[in-house]
Amino acid sequence: MFTITYPDGATREYSEAKKMKEIIADISEGLERASVGALFNDKLVDKHTTINEDGALEVLKMDHPRAMEIFWHSSAHLMAYAIQRLYPEAKFSIGPSIDNGFYYDVDLEEQLGTDDLEAIEKEMKAIVKEGPKFTKEILSREAALELFKEKNEPYKLELIEDLPEDEQISLYHLGEFTDLCRGPHLEDVKQIKAIKLLSVAGAYWRGDEKNKMLTRIYGITFPKKKELDEYLTRLEEAKRRDHRKIGRDLDLFSFHEEGPGFPFFHGNGMILRNELESYWRNLQLERGYREIKTPMILNEALWHQSGHWDHYQENMYFTKIDDGDYAIKPMNCPGSILVYQSDMHSYRDLPIKLMEFGQVHRHELSGALHGLFRVRTFTQDDAHVFCLPSQIQEEIRKIIDLADDLYTTFGFQYKVELSTQPEDSMGSAEQWEVATNALKNALDEKGLAYEINEGDGAFYGPKIDYHLEDAIGRTWQCGTIQLDFQMPDRFGLEYTAEDGSKQQPVMIHRALLGSIERFMGILIEHFAGKFPLWLAPVQGIILPISEKYHDYAKKVQKEFEAQGLRVSMDERSEKIGKKIRDAQVRQINYMIVVGEKEENSGTISVRKRSGEELDPMSAESFIAQMNAEIEAKSYELQ
Repeated sequence: MFTITYPDGATREYSEAKKMKEIIADISEGLERASVGALFNDKLVDKHTTINEDGALEVLKMDHPRAMEIFWHSSAHLMAYAIQRLYPEAKFSIGPSIDNGFYYDVDLEEQLGTDDLEAIEKEMKAIVKEGPKFTKEILSREAALELFKEKNEPYKLELIEDLPEDEQISLYHLGEFTDLCRGPHLEDVKQIKAIKLLSVAGAYWRGDEKNKMLTRIYGITFPKKKELDEYLTRLEEAKRRDHRKIGRDLDLFSFHEEGPGFPFFHGNGMILRNELESYWRNLQLERGYREIKTPMILNEALWHQSGHWDHYQENMYFTKIDDGDYAIKPMNCPGSILVYQSDMHSYRDLPIKLMEFGQVHRHELSGALHGLFRVRTFTQDDAHVFCLPSQIQEEIRKIIDLADDLYTTFGFQYKVELSTQPEDSMGSAEQWEVATNALKNALDEKGLAYEINEGDGAFYGPKIDYHLEDAIGRTWQCGTIQLDFQMPDRFGLEYTAEDGSKQQPVMIHRALLGSIERFMGILIEHFAGKFPLWLAPVQGIILPISEKYHDYAKKVQKEFEAQGLRVSMDERSEKIGKKIRDAQVRQINYMIVVGEKEENSGTISVRKRSGEELDPMSAESFIAQMNAEIEAKSYELQ
């Protein structure tokens, strides 16, 4: 006997195990036909799943945000089936759904091109017309090993070998294709009506560069062609906004063979970076943070003590100094702890808020590097709040308010996720429960909606993650707030309590930009290079109609520069139309045109980046307008 609880609180009892399909049909036959799966006790399941325990049920139709996980996972199997038909010698590894679509990693002898993707796509559509059903089968470990040995699938055999010996193995069949898979999947492929294979990349088996390089094929599917067309339009818009291209066009940054994964910031890029850092620094200082700077290289013993050696060693760089072993820091927290330890503290001193723009280095595989989004060195806007246990919720609330101030400045909407204890964690279950509840309570008190991300916390504590939505609807994980009882314990941090005893503070880790480099990349794409005036590397450009007016143009330029405005001058002997077009390509906010009329009247003519022309005015008046716009930090999203 087991009980199913529906979202409205109603329940239904069953005396024997049932397929999820039957349970949904008991609610409504129409609902069953429209559904693609369900959330059962917050776990994604398909209609093949057998249910024999109590649980909360939410039925998923195609309009549910998580329905596409099932849809795209099924599409990965559909693509694999098509590949198997066209390339019988192919060996398959893994094929998951991802945030936007799916991929499958395949061992192929030949290199695939655009024509090959089109052929696979065509074969996928042919399979959809045939309409095979997904069926699920459970085998013993021995039987599954025998099956994939017969099929000559070495990657599947390796995956099975890594599973517990007593675990039963779940398989899914689609036509003649059989895959090692826990699911979930659609019932059949007929719902997959719009298909597009997007790209091919290389991927090391299990992400290890010592293993064989496999062919990774990315794809996207939808139930309707209109949805695919809309997605491809958004994809084209994303390409137009690619921060790597805009970075080159606006002379912001570059990458070089001499330092793969290490960005070189140019003059314009440093203006953008410095303005961002200055704004963010002042916002924190106003809220009681103290800025510190800690060394980039610290001895190996520190990283053993912090736990990074056991949990993060493979991502670190090492060096020797005076025959001693040292590591280049991958994180800033141990340095902040040493600053805290450099003095005695009373309960009256807490909270102590230490902020740092700390440069870190982490080893990333060369194939994973991607502009400013994935680099080998970056600067974290780290802060560490050392507080009393009684201050936890108040300090978390203050950080939540700070995050809102930061993100709304740039026009970002955001969603919040609470990540809980991972398998590879430090500390007791009781400590984790206290820490997780503290974060939950702070979120609840602020009235923020949030999703639970089970098992994705940091190894030392649970965390709140911020997912920002940009101007074209993409989401980016940026900010994080992490509660930590472990490092204060490992480092023996203390403060003197009111009764004179020595007590241990709680440590809150906080980075809201996350990586400054990555956040800059996001901003570049969010604004498509059309930065708000306060961030723009070049805020205005003086465009004299001819060389005859250069003296007046230079006089005007000095007026702007005297007010700290970043205004340059185009002294080329080009026609004014070309100068305007070139300035628009460079996304300069304002074009200030001067000629005979302006010189005689002591005015300027101003043209916005958008093409809008303002009424003639004095330089003094326009400087006041620019300063007001900078002060307001106003922005336009396009």
